[in-house]
Amino acid sequence: MARFKAKQPSSGAAEKKKPRMSNAERSAYFSRREAAKVLRSVLQGDAHRRAVASIKSLVYSPSIKNKKATFALVCQTLKHLPIIKDVLEGANILNSRWKEISFVGEAEKFLLQRKASLQSALARLLVRKKMKRIEDLLDHYQTPDVSKPRYVRVNTLKLDVDSALIELRKQYMVEKDDLVPDLLKLPPKCDLHDHPLVMNGSVFMQGKASSMVAAALDPEPGWEVLDACAAPGNKTVHLAALMRGKGKVIACELNKERIKRLADTVRLSGACNIEVFHSDFLSLDPKDPPYSKVRAILLDPSCSGSGTVAERLDHLLPSHAAGLSANVDETERLTKLASFQKKALTHALCFPQAERIVYSTCSIHQIENEDVVKSILPLAASHGFRLATPFPQWHRRGLPVLEGFEHLLRTDPVEDKEGFFIALFIKEEGSVIHPSLSPDSSHLSRVERTKRKNLSKKEARIIMPTLFGGMFKMFLYSKPCFRVNLK
Repeated sequence: MARFKAKQPSSGAAEKKKPRMSNAERSAYFSRREAAKVLRSVLQGDAHRRAVASIKSLVYSPSIKNKKATFALVCQTLKHLPIIKDVLEGANILNSRWKEISFVGEAEKFLLQRKASLQSALARLLVRKKMKRIEDLLDHYQTPDVSKPRYVRVNTLKLDVDSALIELRKQYMVEKDDLVPDLLKLPPKCDLHDHPLVMNGSVFMQGKASSMVAAALDPEPGWEVLDACAAPGNKTVHLAALMRGKGKVIACELNKERIKRLADTVRLSGACNIEVFHSDFLSLDPKDPPYSKVRAILLDPSCSGSGTVAERLDHLLPSHAAGLSANVDETERLTKLASFQKKALTHALCFPQAERIVYSTCSIHQIENEDVVKSILPLAASHGFRLATPFPQWHRRGLPVLEGFEHLLRTDPVEDKEGFFIALFIKEEGSVIHPSLSPDSSHLSRVERTKRKNLSKKEARIIMPTLFGGMFKMFLYSKPCFRVNLK
């Protein structure tokens, strides 16, 4: 009978066998790997001034499993990046061999093998900076605290505001915002990313200034509305909620990666009256049947994002620390952005049935805001549009560099923690050409339109015949919901 002898592992193999990691160690290991991937994307984009997304967007994407730990690691690494760079340079580690490393685990092993060199470099850095403790060194490189209140917008397609308040108040101090309907204010640093209401789309984490944009457009239920540059979709689904799920929202987005995020946001919201189009807004023909009945347009085009550096955590990036925001490359970039923004706003004015247009940016720069509006005003007037005042009770207005600046709305990145800009264009009464309709009051804000409806019957008949108005509303409200349709 043949005998088989089990192969005994060599002593060397036994020594090389690593102990099994605990759950905590595995979680920390994978968090480091995920953080490294996010950091690579962020730093490469920052170096080329072409960010693929904000730090928060990358960390809280579906592909990241341990979001809280990854976010903490990314923020701590970026906060200490100047020290890390100085230590690595002092240890002569930023060489060609380091640049060849592509695997996260290999990088960790590479650094651990040079632990003594790194410690010596840190000691020399302390001497050079005339400091005795590492804590003093950290304070020297400290970035400012930019914490702000946490805002969430209730998705009224799924949940009413009172129910959201009851649920959130079980864990947090919550109050209604005094300006934006359906917006709730919570204390700073409330982490709601894993909260059931966020996970199921009943509430959306959205800043106050961002929530003001769709509310400024104020579309009526039953209208056809175009969101020209829609991703990631928070404003898109806000429009659908304001319209109570009636009518149609056309969400247009050019970027292939961002359109996936847009579609996910729409699905999460539960909105059934949104159509997603993978196309360039500038290529849309306003006279084509899908767009010829658009009555309101939200234009929130690509911008510098200079008003949301705190929210985006851009203040942690090397370019911000080096003061690159004012260099020649940035000036050229702003000029190119402004050129695109003017083209987009010009195109929006060409939609024949459009009655309300909101132009907004998350920028603090005049060249992207007042200058764009000023250059477009003559064309807007020729199409029957004029500037209107969104949120009249808001005290911060545009820069006094054009006629009508008092109609423009600004939020301040220091006082309001976000720097946004909003311009509302409305078509003058009688300028909208409806082949089969008499002029109505739809160019006014919703409050103004409500006032018109409450006039005496005699006055109401002058504005819109009562019988026809009722039939018209029945027609609009009876239109079926539109499903999300990727094209």
